[in-house]
Amino acid sequence: MAADLTRAYNIEDLRGLARRRLPRMVFDFYDGGAEDEVTLRGNRAAFENLRLAPKVLRDVSKVDTGCEILGSPAKLPMVIAPTGGAGFSWPGGDIAIARAAKAFGIPCTLSTSTTATVERIAEQAGGRLWFQLYVLHDRAFTAKLVARAAAAGCEALVVTADLATGGKRERDFRNRFAVPFRLGPAHVLQACTKLHWSWNILAHGVPAFENLRGLVPPGRASASAIATSVGREIDAALNFEDVARLRDAWKGKLLVKGVARADDAERLLRTGVDGLWLSNHGGRQLDGAIAPIDALPSIAAAVGARVPILLDSGVRRGSDALKARALGAQAVAIGRATLFGAAAAGEAGARRALEILADELVRTMQLCGAASIADISPDLIAR
Repeated sequence: MAADLTRAYNIEDLRGLARRRLPRMVFDFYDGGAEDEVTLRGNRAAFENLRLAPKVLRDVSKVDTGCEILGSPAKLPMVIAPTGGAGFSWPGGDIAIARAAKAFGIPCTLSTSTTATVERIAEQAGGRLWFQLYVLHDRAFTAKLVARAAAAGCEALVVTADLATGGKRERDFRNRFAVPFRLGPAHVLQACTKLHWSWNILAHGVPAFENLRGLVPPGRASASAIATSVGREIDAALNFEDVARLRDAWKGKLLVKGVARADDAERLLRTGVDGLWLSNHGGRQLDGAIAPIDALPSIAAAVGARVPILLDSGVRRGSDALKARALGAQAVAIGRATLFGAAAAGEAGARRALEILADELVRTMQLCGAASIADISPDLIAR
């Protein structure tokens, strides 16, 4: 039975619905961060600490949230960030989120570790699809992933650069949500108290990392292995020269995700990237990392208008998109928001998440005197 979405007024409400529906081990995997979760909390605090200086007596009777993202039109200054293993919370969770993105006219970034193939998502969801790439030790397999994304019609390749090694996510350790994953008494008890979730798993089977079939040895590609298996396959030797080679091989737009420093941003521009994606992986890897919204001003000053900037990590309100635009980002990327929605009620939940954020953005724009995205200017941020 799906959750009552009429009583979900914000993303935190959707998070609560997801928490009630999922076993603790699954919810904590989605919700948790690395070590003391300083980065996780700091991401949200950074947005909250920014104050707005609203303009008054502007005609905001009509508000237009349309904008350009990476050279193409979008209905909102938002992108779906890659979230691996969405199918472990709801059958077809990856497809549900992609369909919601299409309905709202925004791009959806597919994770390397989706629980449906990039081909299946493209066929059943469509829309503006981007593909997030983990560069693996097996470079031949990595090249096949890139080719598959291109063949499926993905318009952009998003290379993840901030995962040289997996973060120490202690919630997963305490829940024993790791490889090898064996159902202990505590896991069985959790499943028994979440009957709707358990029934879906029994009816549809444990999801697999479909894009990675043929890479991970048999028995390690199940969703129950999410916490550590993919991280061990990622190549920590990834460098700027590799990005330049990917730029030559990929004919569409190319972004690098995980940027936190102006000097790295400037060096990436010399490789020919089409965009920069500021991220600390949602607080899941390096604890104590700078929040992307705090890193944005210096990077935007260094980059100027040469390439678009996106950012994720901590986006929970529509006002966050306005703050990011005012500081120089073209769009924000949302991951946990739509993931919580999908975990609560599948596609309807993911749509509700975007509906909430879109409504909040419009409301914030009106209250700040901005009738269009072009009206969101740096002076809306109080100094």
